[in-house]
Amino acid sequence: MSSLRKTGDEESLPIVRKRKQSGADDRQGGPAKGPSRVKVLVPLAVPTAFDYRLDQETPLVPGSLVRVPVGQKTYIGAVWQKTDSHDQSDYDFDRLKPVQEVLATPPLPQDLIQFIDWVAGYTMSPAGAVLRMSMPPAIVGKQAPARTLYLRHANAEEPEGLSVARKRVWEAAVDQPKSVSALASGAGVSQSVVRAMIQANHLRGIEVKTDRPVRQPDLALQGPKLSTEQADAAKALAQSVKRENFETFMLHGVTGSGKTEVYFEGLHAALARFGAQILVLVPEIALTTQWLERFEQRFGVPPIVWHSDITPAARRRAWNAVASGEAKVVVGARSALFLPFKSLGFITVDEEHDPSYKQEEGVLYHARDMAVLRAKLADCPIVLASATPSLETQHNAATGKYKSLILKERHGGAVLPTMNAVDMRVNPPPAGQWLSPVLTGAIKQALSDGEQSLLFLNRRGYAPLTLCRTCGHRFECDSCSTWLVEHRFRQQMQCHQCGFITGLPSACPECKNTDSLAACGPGVERVFEEVSSQFPEAKTVVMTSDTMTSSARMQGLIQQIESGHVDIIIGTQLITKGYHFPRLTCVGVVDADLGLRGGDLRASERTYQQLVQVSGRAGRAERPGTVYLQSYEPEHPVLQAMMTGDADAFMQAELAARQSYNMPPYGQLVAIILSGTDVRTVMQYGSALAANAPDRSDVRVMGPAPAPLARIRGRYRARLLVHIQRRLAVQKIMAEWTGRVKPDKSVRLRIDIDPYSFL
Repeated sequence: MSSLRKTGDEESLPIVRKRKQSGADDRQGGPAKGPSRVKVLVPLAVPTAFDYRLDQETPLVPGSLVRVPVGQKTYIGAVWQKTDSHDQSDYDFDRLKPVQEVLATPPLPQDLIQFIDWVAGYTMSPAGAVLRMSMPPAIVGKQAPARTLYLRHANAEEPEGLSVARKRVWEAAVDQPKSVSALASGAGVSQSVVRAMIQANHLRGIEVKTDRPVRQPDLALQGPKLSTEQADAAKALAQSVKRENFETFMLHGVTGSGKTEVYFEGLHAALARFGAQILVLVPEIALTTQWLERFEQRFGVPPIVWHSDITPAARRRAWNAVASGEAKVVVGARSALFLPFKSLGFITVDEEHDPSYKQEEGVLYHARDMAVLRAKLADCPIVLASATPSLETQHNAATGKYKSLILKERHGGAVLPTMNAVDMRVNPPPAGQWLSPVLTGAIKQALSDGEQSLLFLNRRGYAPLTLCRTCGHRFECDSCSTWLVEHRFRQQMQCHQCGFITGLPSACPECKNTDSLAACGPGVERVFEEVSSQFPEAKTVVMTSDTMTSSARMQGLIQQIESGHVDIIIGTQLITKGYHFPRLTCVGVVDADLGLRGGDLRASERTYQQLVQVSGRAGRAERPGTVYLQSYEPEHPVLQAMMTGDADAFMQAELAARQSYNMPPYGQLVAIILSGTDVRTVMQYGSALAANAPDRSDVRVMGPAPAPLARIRGRYRARLLVHIQRRLAVQKIMAEWTGRVKPDKSVRLRIDIDPYSFL
């Protein structure tokens, strides 16, 4: 069940599924005679494609990559189809700038073009800004570097008069082309001898690309034996792949239930049936160390990795391999969703509940939701996997929009950990400390049993606030309305909003007192200090984004923990998901109440998910685990749900509360974020927007109000929150409304459809 996509060069293209070629003939365009007009979208913050003159007679298919001038610069853009009110078609043809170059790179796939247009429309973002995520300017159009290798001329006879040294080079330069150094080493001569033979035209040079071919997964390898639950779920995914159409699955399994092995089977089925390309999204690329090892054990080769921290050369190789279809499996952060997959056949969003899938800068989109759209346009199955699915995903599964695959048991006989709520009002820690006697006793027992402990606190640094006891001065960022966080390991204070860094102060800048500075509240570094004091013989490490500065460092620490060379791990959310440490049996949450403060719509849901994830690190092998939740409010519904294990009742109560107020997923929210250098101008524009709000009974506008983070990077911020009491296409409403009130040039306006952050 396959055919060749008709592009006029059938022999050079791989086989693709029939369902992937719909509309392919339409992309060809009719015959062209002489110069023609072509629309090109460039990767800039522009809303539409621009017109250019194409001087060649052969028409270009949509998605073809071309180099075009924009102002005084040139950019690589893509031939586009979509037009709108900004259409440039009436522009005088004779005045159009010409397309400078047509790149040999494969054109962007049709489903990616549709995806970019849809994301731009839904998020109310410039189409060019979305295209930029698919075509990073630093790598697109860049060719693999080449090197010159040498061998004899074809069918050439040995030249007369060769010296003994040159004869040895002649004998070595047969069959396979080699570098100058390799020829010299093989012949036992100096490189100057080889270069002299090249200059004499006794050897010919061949340009060879330096990129190595992508190794392909070995589908003959067998995975581990699956439990009955796992096998049933894997069968459902394989059958969906066989049906060759779009379906969305919620893979809901308790921590340690083997969700990864289940979707590996779906991935295997797609590779075996179609040779299709696979995308696996992960919330943080730092979490993939163990995942990559499991993948290589299962399929014999590592996948292609895509994220912002890989080198430009690695990004170029990955992008080109995906575009050509050579890369079969890609694992990456949310930006991998915009890669130009030639034949996308299966998508997995791992830890689909994770808030980091929401992009908060540039184009404001949620990668989980956009992944579902990408799968629909590619007509392939998608799996949303999590031990704690989001309320939106659970609602879609309950209403039949998604199919549910449930794993209720841990794999291999492991059992869920025992939960303990530590009431800090009854068991307070000693003055100036943060660990209760109950938790320190549990750590001591784990150490004596040769087992590992994990302490979780989602707060980086040593202390979130430093103040002066004499005059009350608080150390704040000069550009942001945030406190400076003390990082004692680095002897610095840092703003976690703008990145400003300064050294640790020796005295109060206001009263000049040198003995009155006090660190308030704990961060992971302060917990490390306390643990090191109480358990000096234990090997203790801190695992945060500050300490894990490279993938190599992260991998090294993971290996140390796995091998048992670490006794106590102290970490932020970086440690909460995806890791399997067989000796880890004791988990302590230093401040289980931390995420419940602030009045966020998703505070309870998010805290519950985080607590479940960190608790799930305990007792994943044959050793049973125990979890201690330190709380000053153990009667809170989130803590009670953790103690009883009744996740369904908790989530149903959350959904019922959302429904009673028409909040997502039943209603919809839109945030309007205003910023400027003058607070009065910002607030005046916000008031003008509120005064001209849509006159609809189902739309409620709240604000403007200063944002909780009222200033970031020197710009004052205000927010309006729009509550729509039912799901509808809000983009037209928002565009008409904001279009009626023009802002001052100094004020920036951002619209966030379905906001996740309210800061």
